[in-house]
Amino acid sequence: MRIRLILIALCISMSLSAQSDRDMLDAYRREDMSVWKTYIDTLPFRVEKGGGALLYEYGYCGYVVSADKEAAKPYVSRFREHVEACRNSLPVGHYEMYMSAVYVFELRLHESFHPVKAMSLAKEAAKKAPHDPLTLSYLGTSLFYAPRPFGSKKEALQWFEKAQTYFRDPKWQDSWAREANEMYIRLCHDKYHL
Repeated sequence: MRIRLILIALCISMSLSAQSDRDMLDAYRREDMSVWKTYIDTLPFRVEKGGGALLYEYGYCGYVVSADKEAAKPYVSRFREHVEACRNSLPVGHYEMYMSAVYVFELRLHESFHPVKAMSLAKEAAKKAPHDPLTLSYLGTSLFYAPRPFGSKKEALQWFEKAQTYFRDPKWQDSWAREANEMYIRLCHDKYHL
């Protein structure tokens, strides 16, 4: 009986997680980041294998750093703490990816100045996890936004297209990161004619 209850609880938990991902993707598509803010503000932080909600924290920090620098500061600080706390439970390359993002966010908030370190970590993440669409897409994003000589939209497109291959796995169907990767590919083709 106990095993049966555990299995039912696990199934419900997985179902809620999938629903949450769909809801978050829908909010991303509507550009309603208030849904993400509520999710991040109300979700109790736990160190868990895979990093839990770090991908949403990363996405929200990117948004709020652009929208409201003062409001972003506590989110970026908390994101850094969570990345450090999850260091040993993250998939290969994700610690480097997330720390690179922390450095970029802090740079944009004028709290630290580590652009070379940020790019180095982005490249290291993709090198450590060459089949992980998140690390590949993140490197593409880093190259897309970095000024020359560090960045290149043409090189970014190559990383986005490489990530696209791995984002085809059904587990990424409801991922905002997959959707963002597709948007960057379209942008590279349509706006920059690459």
